Amino acid sequence: MPLPIENTQSSEELMTISMKSAFRGLLAGGLALAMAGAAVAQEPLKLTLALQATGTAKWELAAMQALGLDKKHNVELTVQDVADSAAGQIALQAKQADVILSDFVWVALQRHEGNMVTYVPHSLTVGGLIVDPKAGITKLADLKGKTLAVSGSPVDKSFVVLAATYNKETGGTLVDDAETRFGAPPLINELITGGQAQAALNLWNWNSRAKLAGSTELVSVAAMLKELGVSETPPLLGWAFFDETAAQKPEAIKAFADASFETKAALLTDDGLWDTIRPAMNVKEDDALFAQLRDDYRHGIVKAFTAQSVAAAKEAFAIMAKFGGKDVVGDITEIPEGTFYTALQTQ
Repeated sequence: MPLPIENTQSSEELMTISMKSAFRGLLAGGLALAMAGAAVAQEPLKLTLALQATGTAKWELAAMQALGLDKKHNVELTVQDVADSAAGQIALQAKQADVILSDFVWVALQRHEGNMVTYVPHSLTVGGLIVDPKAGITKLADLKGKTLAVSGSPVDKSFVVLAATYNKETGGTLVDDAETRFGAPPLINELITGGQAQAALNLWNWNSRAKLAGSTELVSVAAMLKELGVSETPPLLGWAFFDETAAQKPEAIKAFADASFETKAALLTDDGLWDTIRPAMNVKEDDALFAQLRDDYRHGIVKAFTAQSVAAAKEAFAIMAKFGGKDVVGDITEIPEGTFYTALQTQ
């Protein structure tokens, strides 16, 4: 009969082994949970943008990606190309995009109509009045009797500002005093550079091209607003999105805004960064156009989102309401609360 095998380990030793095994199991489980948590934390914050395919906002996105700021702020951007700003507005309203580029007047009107859109500043620049130096136009009063080409329509915000400034300086009505022709930016550029108009009010990037062709800028929209009593240049363009999106994706909206402002700061000073994004600017081998667009873009860069930014926009809106009336701002005379997403104000 075989002898029983003697168990030489004490009950205390067996308990120690059991506890060690349990500890190893807990440790392995804890590491697995930690790794899973880290994976969740690293999941990118996603936003969809609808932007004009040939718009200058694409330059900022190209710079953001070149600098790796989207990754730094853990935001993943999907960009849908649209034909123009109106198409972007439709995409936003249809919930096909989270963020678009628009102006604060449109955002204010949306809020007034019950569509809770809000706004973070993007750019100070929309354009200005350029003239043919041979036309003898040295002040706005000289537009009388001249042909003026205007990008957009009679209710375009920039035209309202120009008409208001003209009225202040002369007491006259611009549409009565000048032959005014309206159209798309490329057409307006052709009219001024081809000599069919002596003055043009166009978007800033088209004005850059006209300057290289020999035109000069008489006055910017920003300068006209200042003459009309606006305390500082308001952020005329910005990133627009619904309050609902800000509530559902607050971290993504903040990450995108932070990356946007950080990119702007780099574009303001880093010439090498501009060389990197040159392919997005559609200037090919034209060094003069490249430099003109770069320098003009820099004039419109928003350096901060402050309470004064909002105050200036309110002042500008009041001017548009006074001189543009219902055709421009509907039946409201001031910006509704919430038009600016002040949760992201930097000062």
